[in-house]
Amino acid sequence: MKQALISVSDKTGIVELAKGLVENGISIISTGGTAKTLKDNKINVTEISGITGFKEILDGRVKTLHPIIFGGILAQRNDKHLKELKDHNINTIDIVVVNLYPFEQTITKELKQDSEIQLSKDIIENIDIGGVALLRAAAKNHESVVVVCDSKDYGDVLEHIIKNDISPEFKRKLAAKAFRHTAYYDSMISGCFTQEKFPETFTVGMRKICETRYGENPHQKAALYEVPDTKYKTQGVVDAKQLHGKELSYNNYLDLESAWSLVNEFDTTACVIVKHNNPCGVALGDTVLSAYKNALLCDPVSAFGGIIAINREVDKDTAVEIVKLFTECIIAPEYTEEAKKTLSAKKDLRLLELPVQKLPEKIIDIRSISRGMLVQDRDTLVGQDNLKVSTKRKPTEEELKSLIFAWKVGKNVKSNAIILVRGTQAVGIGAGQMSRIDSIKIAHSKMNEIPADKLPETPLVLASDAFFPFPDVVEEAVKIKVTAIIQPGGSLGDEKSIDVCDKNNITMVFTGIRHFRH
Repeated sequence: MKQALISVSDKTGIVELAKGLVENGISIISTGGTAKTLKDNKINVTEISGITGFKEILDGRVKTLHPIIFGGILAQRNDKHLKELKDHNINTIDIVVVNLYPFEQTITKELKQDSEIQLSKDIIENIDIGGVALLRAAAKNHESVVVVCDSKDYGDVLEHIIKNDISPEFKRKLAAKAFRHTAYYDSMISGCFTQEKFPETFTVGMRKICETRYGENPHQKAALYEVPDTKYKTQGVVDAKQLHGKELSYNNYLDLESAWSLVNEFDTTACVIVKHNNPCGVALGDTVLSAYKNALLCDPVSAFGGIIAINREVDKDTAVEIVKLFTECIIAPEYTEEAKKTLSAKKDLRLLELPVQKLPEKIIDIRSISRGMLVQDRDTLVGQDNLKVSTKRKPTEEELKSLIFAWKVGKNVKSNAIILVRGTQAVGIGAGQMSRIDSIKIAHSKMNEIPADKLPETPLVLASDAFFPFPDVVEEAVKIKVTAIIQPGGSLGDEKSIDVCDKNNITMVFTGIRHFRH
């Protein structure tokens, strides 16, 4: 190896690498800013313009895009290609060290929560062209060229050079990383530019954050990746700061997502308890402590080993109550110092901190299927603003408040879902059943487990995530003394359900929106 090309935006570690290359007899060519850094550190370097005879132009937009450079990188080390290089007085380039303009950091600074990003001049000028081309060229010709795109690899590369141990496997590994790097980079740019909801090609870049202890089960391996924002400034569970406890599992992340999504539905103090990706307790409260206690009341057995999400600062009194029950994780916007101390006494309890934030309406969901992905709008539309009363009796103000609360809960429960609510606390949740009638029976059985003196003296209301094709759910609701029902409506059998309601003085409202969750 005789010659290296170095052109980096991020100068971290580049001086040490360059010194090591020179000490091992490798000459360096470089672009303006990088060349200046190396010269300032007394490292011998030749500027690329001195090789090509062509200065940088267009405010630096064109620096390295020249046959002398790309010929030196792309030439296979065979007689034919080497003769062509000699005929054109081109030397081979054996090492390419490049990192790209900070496009991701640039758009991160300009992202807003409530409006789509605009293509500013700064964003456009931070789209790297030559750097991407250099990496791709070197990676393509990895049999002959070592390509380095990450400063974390500088030490490893230098060690292999010193030991004269540049194996084909090592070069291929670096090439694969370079192609992943440019693909991720381009995914950021295309995501920022694209305005179609479902374009004909759809590329999602992801950055690995960590490996989890295992996947859904111990025999499965798993990792957590971040999908960067390219349109709006958002925060999610992936951004949560872990304050205490052992590492999170794959299932923990799924449950945290469910719990955090639901608790963010509410503007007032709320607590959600999730088990196996379904809420088993949800309540509002005047205080965090009352919200937690009321949420726990719904199903304290299922809450064992669950995930707790709270949308307010967790105080000491609440923490004292929480530690009485085995809990996997707690996520909240903040904790008092006394609460942190109390909760941290449980060594395995994971404490996570994440500010409350409503997600923009245009966020999408992506789910995998065999050899494919399903992409859809995220279900951010609650459907509480255009309620239609379908029965003779209208809901009272108290019933309406409970219905809206129940509807928000039902939106976040696996289908088929039936939610029983008194006041603003769930008292029975029937989740994930193939039959809706089974869901109401489960919800009722859960409610029956709550001591009567613990139940609020408020009307019992019911929410269903989808319409009733038959009146059987309403007939069951009559038996358990439900006074108000909220559901999407739209079934051919609506009139039969309405008739049962009218005969039993039950008020029923239609939202016009279904909330299936699979």
